[in-house]
Amino acid sequence: MVIPARLLSHSRWRNARWLVLAPHPDDETLGAGALIAETARDGRLAAIAYLTDGTGSHPAGTAGLASVRRREARLAIQRLAGAGQRIVSVGWQDARPAEPSSAPFERSRLALGALIRAERIDAIAVTAENETHCDHVAAYLLARAVAASARRAVALFAYRVWSDADRRPALRTNAMPAGRRRHALAAHRSQLSPSMGPGFRLSASEGQMPGFDRLELRDVHR
Repeated sequence: MVIPARLLSHSRWRNARWLVLAPHPDDETLGAGALIAETARDGRLAAIAYLTDGTGSHPAGTAGLASVRRREARLAIQRLAGAGQRIVSVGWQDARPAEPSSAPFERSRLALGALIRAERIDAIAVTAENETHCDHVAAYLLARAVAASARRAVALFAYRVWSDADRRPALRTNAMPAGRRRHALAAHRSQLSPSMGPGFRLSASEGQMPGFDRLELRDVHR
């Protein structure tokens, strides 16, 4: 049985500043679109960070795919949160995550830690550690390491893209207006259509998203 989630707006994190870490462009909309919308509206969205450029969705060498996916992500975020949001690229290769404690992992940990301190971020939302894609797991491991070493109190929350909710304590965002998340997801044309040739396609069922996000509390690092 899934434990009912408490509203974020009625929780101790209602005034928190947030970092959303997404493994690929489109995960921000699928898993954390309502959080992005709510926190941006209230001036509490510090940044959205992408672990990879998402180019593993199509055959290697698909011309211009990285720039296309960057444009799609910017448009999706604009539809969710308005213009002017801070977007950060961690720079890992899609489907080839850095191993914890490796040099690339440590460089990313330090860079995101500096962002946490500079932007006075209080909470990180990231994909859950038991999701099926290796980049989703890697994003969680990186976020956990960043939170643990940030030198300020940082809460770690998991959101779901390719897995079901568990029984751990969770928060729930307020619901977005009907169709807003679908409108944002439509920006990711490379994942929904043959616009970039053969490759990954989100199914119609994956577009049936709720108006709210569920955020499962993992830890509070001090």
